[in-house]
Amino acid sequence: MEPTVEEVTTRTEMLEIEPVNPAENPTVEQAAAVKVHTPMTANKSEPNTSNADSEPKIKTISKENPITADETESKIDVMAAKDDQMMKKEENVVDVQIEPKTGVSFPVKLDDGKLLNAVGVRKKTILGLGIKIYGFGVYADNEKLKELLRSKININGSVTPAKPTEEMYKIVIDSDVEMTVRLVLVFGGLTMSMVRKNFDEVLGVSIKKLNGGRKDDELTNKVMGEASNKIKLTAGSVIEITRLPGYILQTKVKDELVSKVASELLCRAFLHMYLGDDVFDQDAKERFGMSLLSLF
Repeated sequence: MEPTVEEVTTRTEMLEIEPVNPAENPTVEQAAAVKVHTPMTANKSEPNTSNADSEPKIKTISKENPITADETESKIDVMAAKDDQMMKKEENVVDVQIEPKTGVSFPVKLDDGKLLNAVGVRKKTILGLGIKIYGFGVYADNEKLKELLRSKININGSVTPAKPTEEMYKIVIDSDVEMTVRLVLVFGGLTMSMVRKNFDEVLGVSIKKLNGGRKDDELTNKVMGEASNKIKLTAGSVIEITRLPGYILQTKVKDELVSKVASELLCRAFLHMYLGDDVFDQDAKERFGMSLLSLF
């Protein structure tokens, strides 16, 4: 069927010819360059994608495994939790000093603030053999020690001693500045009764020496006397003996308080075993003395 005049006119109006510069001779390609606008017709078989094309597209990290917003938040939470754990571990890290003869480690600072001034080892000769019984660390309130020593030795502006003196050790022994000796057992198989007997023997000798040659068994037995034989000791068990202000000697075995005795003589005799003239470990005494010099 031949198109009518109206149809031809309508189709012609739908053609838009690209403008050509009149100063130039148009080529065949330019003359033929046209844009045809065809009106959209409804086609139920093809979906309308106009809205989809207008929405912003999100670029995923992986086309195969795209990460959702919830997954991203979850990963951020996990990373934050790991950071918290690392911070807590760093906070819980404790500086220690190793006693070289036993391998026992001692924190350089106790929870109450006292600082480690020396480490050593207690040996006992059995059948001609030197058996290591425990490693020990000597702690003190260094600020109080500093005040004490400066008031006693540098009172007239005298020169600081070049090396520790017996006078310095005696000042510490006779004072009531708070100090702790931490004992860590290294010899296995010890019972509470064995530890009590050995401790009472050496403490009794020290009391006798400082008490004009007189023994005081009642005072000696007050330190470990109340410690129950039910306390099981192993290598690594800790005994802490602390001189508190006011000349009070407090003893704990595996964090269990076993005695608290008020006696100046007892406090002096106990520290005399570590800082006096006949000590368990001479090297430990000298290291403690050097720490005293550093306080001036």
